[in-house]
Amino acid sequence: MADPTRTQPPQDEAYTDALLSDETTLELVVRAREGDRMAVEALLQRCLPSLTRWAHGRLPAAARGSLDTGDLVQEAALQALRRLDVYEPRHVGAMQAYLRQSVINRIRDEVRRVTRHPAPVELSPDHAADVTSPEEDAIAAESYERYRQALSAMDSRAREIVVARVELQWSLAEIAQRFGMRTADAARMAVSRALKRLSAKMRPKDS
Repeated sequence: MADPTRTQPPQDEAYTDALLSDETTLELVVRAREGDRMAVEALLQRCLPSLTRWAHGRLPAAARGSLDTGDLVQEAALQALRRLDVYEPRHVGAMQAYLRQSVINRIRDEVRRVTRHPAPVELSPDHAADVTSPEEDAIAAESYERYRQALSAMDSRAREIVVARVELQWSLAEIAQRFGMRTADAARMAVSRALKRLSAKMRPKDS
């Protein structure tokens, strides 16, 4: 697959389409495995903001100063994306979990590097910029196939909003800015509407 070594991807039309598209993360992963450079860069740029936000404050004081959190996250994400051939997504939130584990491993490596006898690094998973709803958590735990089928039955804008919130874990402020909404509250309502529509399509037909 392509080697995602560039940190400033080109802002051409094809790249922008990949970044802002309603493609699921799994679809981008498949394209990336086949050597699609734009898909690799879109995965990287899609995931970095929420991953950096999640990692903020997790780098222990002993390791700060030797490496910026943003640099650490980017290095960890690049390393993880180079190993997509061993990545096996089993649920909607699998990519974020995969990347977060790579960040945790990178933090531990950095702690070992700067300290002779490092204490075990305990990293709490509860460090989100926005509180996710039970509905979001339930969708993130769904199988990709059921989710993909329901998502494909929605209009493009609703799909983009769902992908941004559930798969990429963008904040409401980021969604508002990306989709031209006036406020985070407007984004919250748009997300809620899209998730309700998705949930309805994911229910068994006989329920």
